Amino acid sequence: MSEKFRFVCATREPQERFPTHTALGRSLSAFGAAARLFPANTAGLPVVYNTALREAADDPAILIFVHDDVHLCDLFWPMHILAGLSHFDILGLAGNRRRTPRQSAWHTNANRAVDQEYLSGIVGFGKGFPPEGIDFYGPPCQEVKLLDGVMLIARSEALLAKQIRFDEQFDFHFYDLDFCRQAEQHGLRMGTWNISVVHESGGHYGGPRWESAYARYLEKWRS
Repeated sequence: MSEKFRFVCATREPQERFPTHTALGRSLSAFGAAARLFPANTAGLPVVYNTALREAADDPAILIFVHDDVHLCDLFWPMHILAGLSHFDILGLAGNRRRTPRQSAWHTNANRAVDQEYLSGIVGFGKGFPPEGIDFYGPPCQEVKLLDGVMLIARSEALLAKQIRFDEQFDFHFYDLDFCRQAEQHGLRMGTWNISVVHESGGHYGGPRWESAYARYLEKWRS
């Protein structure tokens, strides 16, 4: 397979502990997959993701931006990713087929209620395989307006050609929604795809840092 894949991951673990003490590290070790790792990281995810994007200008690849608490359970992930990228410019695991004013998360509406009718994707949750449960949001392989940032996949050339970057004012909360808004603005198609993972943690909604990021997001996009 001639395509080059590169996982991009930030972790609080030091380099030597990543392969044994994180879900993603154990997965990548099993697959022998290439990664741009940011160990012992304290920077926001957009900072490290942008670093990997800049580096890809001289070394293009399919970039897989992913959290370190994800178990990659799909033996056929390279083929599945290539299939997804033949339909969409950006892939994710779960998303929303619509975007509404003052949306508070990819899976909710302005009233912070789950937007169930419009959701797409399937994600396992728990500490390993088999998962403790499965979040079935809706049928995968659908075009969407918003994606969950737990895993975002795109060819580096596609993002760099449109000058899309992760906005570093959103260190964690809302970086994924902002990224999707940029992609939509530049005409890139986004979709969910059937890639099997188990995610160890859920989202973090509410609280002062979340509310502050939400206010900045609304100020930037005015909706």
